[in-house]
Amino acid sequence: METLDYRFDGHTAVRFPTQAVLVGVLASGNLEVLLEPAALDGAMQVRIITAATGFGTIWQAVIADFAARHPLRDVRVSINDAGATPAVVSLRLDQAVQTLREGALQ
Repeated sequence: METLDYRFDGHTAVRFPTQAVLVGVLASGNLEVLLEPAALDGAMQVRIITAATGFGTIWQAVIADFAARHPLRDVRVSINDAGATPAVVSLRLDQAVQTLREGALQ
């Protein structure tokens, strides 16, 4: 297992409808993405737990692209990739942001 941590400056404030947003099925062994509010001085922190080691450069590019498209402030993102490819994780991240936005509108 490898754990990768990234931190990006955030610009977009978000309102969480609950304490966190989870996409994927918790503890199912499938890809899970969790977004949580966190006091990070305006930053977004991303942690990836992956069984595939040695792909830090690819993950950096995927997460940097996500951070550029969704520069969330004071948000902690946790990813359990369960062997999913970075492209699939990118789609799941977009789903998490969409779920967050839809919940905030209710």
